[in-house]
Parts: sequence; structure tokens; C-alpha cells
Amino acid sequence: MLKAEEELLKKISIADLERANAYAKDLTRGLQIVRSFPQGVTIFGSARLPQESKYCKMAFQLGQMLAKNGHAVITGGGPGIMEAASHGAYEIGGRVIGLNITLAHEQFPNPYLTDCLTFEYFFARKVALAMSAKVFVFFPGGFGTMDELSEVLCLMQEAKMPKMPVFLIGKEYWKGFDKIIGKMIGLKLINPKDTEIFHITNAISDVVKAANRIGHPKVSENFYDGFREASAFSVHKPN
Repeated sequence: MLKAEEELLKKISIADLERANAYAKDLTRGLQIVRSFPQGVTIFGSARLPQESKYCKMAFQLGQMLAKNGHAVITGGGPGIMEAASHGAYEIGGRVIGLNITLAHEQFPNPYLTDCLTFEYFFARKVALAMSAKVFVFFPGGFGTMDELSEVLCLMQEAKMPKMPVFLIGKEYWKGFDKIIGKMIGLKLINPKDTEIFHITNAISDVVKAANRIGHPKVSENFYDGFREASAFSVHKPN
């Protein structure tokens, strides 16, 4: 450690130490909860969509299909897409985990959860949502959903996390995103092979098939342990 760094550490404030401790507490508690259930299918999407919307109806059906096949459904635990997917799985008697967060508006636990944990910090919650997943699903959403999607894609691109299947549900909604990806490729900002990380589809059955291929890991197993890349489970776009 450089002498300048040592001097800075000596000057660290009590407030900074308290803040760091709060971060660590939130993250540690989340990781402990993740260890209490098997990895399942983590579903992201807007908290603002009404249950009557076509995307919520698709999320509800997906939740049912996953539960029927024995896969745990993990969401942010709130309303909108999260509630729809949770409701579908809950109705079938499936395991439904909600990793909620304290917000000034919108976010409150939906009533269709078998397990629920509330976080204070977004980054700790995102770590828990990622480590819970053997498959990632992104329905239409706003800034929060895009933040979660971009982080997952970036970490997989840079081999900072296992390459699990990633599905973007709703071709009409995600076509704009796909155009931006095309521009990135044209400017050589990303490699064309990076598009193999995710798959845009309207077929929610693709998600269930991917989860079935992976199977049902034991509670004591996690793809992040030893950081083994789950390349065999990567989803490739159809010809």
C-alpha cells in the first residue's frame, strides 16, 4: 500500500465507517438468504405495468409454467411484472422469492411471496438477484430494468459472472434495444458475438426449456462458487 493511501485511511471518518458497515450488513444478509434456497429463474420488469397489460399476463403464465416444472421464481418482490410472475407461480404452489427494496414510491411487497427480504441498497439487492439466478428474464421496464439488464450483460461480456441464459421478452418492445446493439456493432463498440449473451423472444416457453436443461441445483450448490462458467447453458439465437 502506498504511503499516501495509508494517510487517507487514517483520516477516514466515522460516518464513512458507519456507511461501509451498513453496506456490508445489507449485502451479507442478502447472501445468507440466497444460500437458503436453490437457484431459480430471476424475472425483472416494470413495477408500473397494470396486471391487465399483455406483458403482465405473459409474466403470470411464465410464473405458472416455471412452478409446474419445479423452478423457483425470484423477483424484486414488488408490483407490476414482479407481482404477475409471483402470482402465477404462487397459484400453482411454487416457491416464490421476493427480494424487495425500500423506495419512496411504488415498491411494496406483493401478496404472492413464499419468501421475502427487504434491502436498503440497490447494489446489494442486485447481487442477491444475480446469485439467485440460473436463468435471467427481462420484461419491458424503465430505468431500473435497463440498469439491471446492462449490468448483467456487461458482467457476462467481461467474464465477471457465469454466462447464464438471458431472455428479453417482447420483440416489439425490445426491437429498439436491438437496433442500438446493431449501432454498437457497426461502430465496433462491442463484438458481434456479444449478441449471443441474450435472446429476444415472445416465446416464454423458451425460458422454461432453458431452465429445464439446467435442471435443479441443490441448495448447497451455486454457479458462482469457484466461479465456473456455465457455458453449456448459454443461449444462442436460432438460425
